[in-house]
Amino acid sequence: MRIPVTARLMSDEVHLLCAPLDTTPVQYGRLEQSLSPDELERAGRFRFPKDRAHFVAAHGALRHILAGYLECRPAELRFSYGASGKPALAPGWGADTLRFNLSHSHGLALCAVALSREVGVDIEFVRPLLGDSAIPERFFSPAEVLALRALPAESQPEAFFNCWTRKEAYIKARGEGLSIPLDSFEVSLAPGEPAALVKAPDRSRWSLRALVPAPGYVAAVVAEGDDWRLRLFNWPGGRGPP
Repeated sequence: MRIPVTARLMSDEVHLLCAPLDTTPVQYGRLEQSLSPDELERAGRFRFPKDRAHFVAAHGALRHILAGYLECRPAELRFSYGASGKPALAPGWGADTLRFNLSHSHGLALCAVALSREVGVDIEFVRPLLGDSAIPERFFSPAEVLALRALPAESQPEAFFNCWTRKEAYIKARGEGLSIPLDSFEVSLAPGEPAALVKAPDRSRWSLRALVPAPGYVAAVVAEGDDWRLRLFNWPGGRGPP
């Protein structure tokens, strides 16, 4: 059995590792070689080469990150998947201790890692919304839609992606996927407003943190309990902002 290197990851921490997905050919080859046959098969389904390359880089980076905590080779890792597809380490690989979640957008990946607490992460690149977009009305709660539409037009794209990442991080932490309707719970969204899980059936179980991992992006992390602090690192190598 592989035991996580707990000296690097404390029980009151969630580590968030930020990895660029545009790699050199040498880096790409190293990451690709660490993937399992089923991951390579999934990568091959992408129509566009750039999307395929970013999938390989993100999942290869995840393997290298987890291998660093578990002191093993990235290609050795084995995963299992929940009923809604949430990945976890397979039994015998620290599954009872090390939890993780992965998200990537527009060439940047975030991997959240925690000890003995479920965690979810989401990152999005902030881009303009179409003027007639009805996405908020389709997916957000009525209160969230009202809060979004009350903001100045120039603030609405950031607010929209604040809301989206916080919702995605929450449902990913729960591991139930889209079986949880996005309008069945509420989060804060206004730029400058503290990130919060405002309304949810199990709100007391979770806490939410939001961050800007790089210019032009927003991200959110949801983890069990409220007794944890977030530490941001650049991967490979280097610590990011506290």
